[in-house]
Amino acid sequence: MRRFVAGAGGIGLALVLSQFPEYAQQYTQRLGGAVDELRIITTDFDNAALAEGLDRDQALERYAASSDSFLTGRGQSMAATYDRFEQLSQTLAEISNADPIARLKSLPAYLDTDIGRRTLEAYQPAVPVTMEGILYAGAGLIAGYLVVSGLWRFLMLPFRRRRPLYRPTE
Repeated sequence: MRRFVAGAGGIGLALVLSQFPEYAQQYTQRLGGAVDELRIITTDFDNAALAEGLDRDQALERYAASSDSFLTGRGQSMAATYDRFEQLSQTLAEISNADPIARLKSLPAYLDTDIGRRTLEAYQPAVPVTMEGILYAGAGLIAGYLVVSGLWRFLMLPFRRRRPLYRPTE
């Protein structure tokens, strides 16, 4: 019975861990899409500034110096867009260059709340056919089996048959 329950636990954890590479891939795709869109916005702003003979900082300063609160707000929004673009670009580079183990350890730190939440909302499970997926599934199978088996043994200690300490001789 213990082996059956431990095997079921191992299979369950294998299924869960095998989904991590797929989630990481879907997250990376969404992150890449966000970076691409922010690149379009920031490049457009930079080009518009250059057309007026300004660099980015000069254009943002012009917005900040305006007495129009709408223009001041747009300038602050654009400065925040540049900051987000830099942050997400750096995160994308780190995730893209990470090996599978580093990605597992680091992805929670990289999760941008908006992108991570949207990825989970649209997440589609997949069968792990990559080496990374197979390795995660195998690790999950072994870890799940060992954890559930150990837990089963611990919980069954009070119900274990006790062997006599000595056998009377006849």
